[in-house]
Amino acid sequence: MLEAIKQGPKEDSLFDLSGGRRAFIDEAEARELLRPLADDPTNSCTKIRFTNRSFGSEAAKVAVSVLSSIKHQLTEVDLSDFVAGRPEAEALQVMNMFSSALEGSKLRFLDLSDNALGEKGIRAFASLIKSQRDLEELYLMNDGISQDAARAVRDLLPCTAKIRVLQFHNNMTGDEGAVAIAEIVKNCPSLEDFRCSSTRIGSAGGVALAEALESCSRLKKLDLRDNMFGVEGGIALAQTLSVLTELTEIYMSYLNLEDEGTEALSEALVNSAPSLRVLELAGNDITVKSTGKLAACIASKQCLSKLNLSENELKDEGTILIAKALDEGPDQLTEVDLSTNMMRRAGARALAQTVLKKHTFKLFNINGNFISEEGVDEVNDMFKDSPEKLGLLDDNDPDGEDFEDEDEEAEEEEDSELEAKLGGLKIKQEEE
Repeated sequence: MLEAIKQGPKEDSLFDLSGGRRAFIDEAEARELLRPLADDPTNSCTKIRFTNRSFGSEAAKVAVSVLSSIKHQLTEVDLSDFVAGRPEAEALQVMNMFSSALEGSKLRFLDLSDNALGEKGIRAFASLIKSQRDLEELYLMNDGISQDAARAVRDLLPCTAKIRVLQFHNNMTGDEGAVAIAEIVKNCPSLEDFRCSSTRIGSAGGVALAEALESCSRLKKLDLRDNMFGVEGGIALAQTLSVLTELTEIYMSYLNLEDEGTEALSEALVNSAPSLRVLELAGNDITVKSTGKLAACIASKQCLSKLNLSENELKDEGTILIAKALDEGPDQLTEVDLSTNMMRRAGARALAQTVLKKHTFKLFNINGNFISEEGVDEVNDMFKDSPEKLGLLDDNDPDGEDFEDEDEEAEEEEDSELEAKLGGLKIKQEEE
């Protein structure tokens, strides 16, 4: 890594210290690592990446001296995970030093993730944040962003009109913090990529975010996974999705949407987001009750390439409805995940037959279901010419719920009834 750094900034104008394992940087090493920038006043470096290198106060003095001299040309700064393992007082001192050194720069990209910032850390970067009026991408992931820290971000950002990417993944924001983030989002008309996953947001915060997102008509990627929006939040999101016509990726797994929230979202998406490529709704307690409307939504998405409905309760009836929707719908499907859905042999066959028709298909996951040994053998045989497309089947429980004491004849009879009931979807038997 040292040899690469000694050669100075490359043609892509990126100066990168992030290679190798996380390491503490002392003053002497900082001088050596930053020498290419310090010794070449004519360098054209526009991007710096200091992630994975922990700066103490003495090393920071060396760094800020260099950064102060080139800040006028910088457009991208990555300071993620750059004070790891430092005592709080020293970490805050380093943050203040870097903030002052970069104040007044005209950045398009700023990443402060993985620094356990909290409100104190956000305010330590106040001078830098307050001076930015051209930011297009802001990353504050895994930063301990509480409700107070979220309010600090809201108060410090001077201009959000150009922000295209805004990410708050893995924080402890909660509902009140979500309200502050919603105020930021509402003033981001250029937003294309919004991530607020794993942030402990409940229904009230979910509703606030949903309403704010209505102002983001250019949004393409929405990631709200692993929160507690519930049905109320899901219904609010449905109203918003109906106007976000440019969406291509939606990640709404583990939101406690249940059937009512899922139905609302499905109905909204039928007439919106025509170019949707990714739909994730895992872990939402979805049953066959809402699968009809969900299937209609899926069938309407001709560009869909990835579908994740894992960890729900679709069983065979819901699974066959999804299989029919995929058969009638997208031609460029690449991934389907219906693992852990109480699925048995009939659903597995229907789904496998459908995905094998797709020439672009790459990965099929139905592990963790209640497929019989005969059903597992049947699916394996169906994928015998492309085994790399079939995920593991070692976690299926043939004696799972609703499967005990059912003999082969009864299973075949129920399979036939399901197929007839669900619109005549034909499930071909493999020839002996």
